[in-house]
Amino acid sequence: MIEKKIENFISKIPDYPKKGILFYDMSPLIHNDEAFKDSIKLMQQKVKKYKFNKIAAIDARGFIFGSALAVYMGMGITIIRKNGKVPGKKIQINYALEYGEDTLEVNPNLAKNNFLLIDDLLATGGTAKAACELILKSGGNVVCFLSLIELSFLNGKKKLQVPCETILEYNK
Repeated sequence: MIEKKIENFISKIPDYPKKGILFYDMSPLIHNDEAFKDSIKLMQQKVKKYKFNKIAAIDARGFIFGSALAVYMGMGITIIRKNGKVPGKKIQINYALEYGEDTLEVNPNLAKNNFLLIDDLLATGGTAKAACELILKSGGNVVCFLSLIELSFLNGKKKLQVPCETILEYNK
């Protein structure tokens, strides 16, 4: 099974970035030619049933998978950036994190499509929910959220009002 092969390239690093957190490092996966290519193919297969004309990706690791998938599918990408990263006209949204607050922003002229929203990981769902709201606020629509990894024990999916797809799911 391709998912198992891909999972072998995900490093689990305990107590990073702080004690009690298990960090899922996908650097080995994107470094390996075949594993990275397989992950993008699987992502395309997971979302082919949805009707979207652009991909939106969340800063920063979402850019890696979103860009590769956009090229693979022959479409453009809109990037959802962290605070202070979008030049010129922008719309922002503030949201709560487990350990504070953050801000996402986008150029509203680039957010008026039907989107597949992508990030590397779905945990508590706060960032994904904020990105969906930001796209809606900009006049766009999110038809599906896609992640390489979902930490389903954190119930992030429940915060989203759109279908969610993932390649690797961890239950604990």
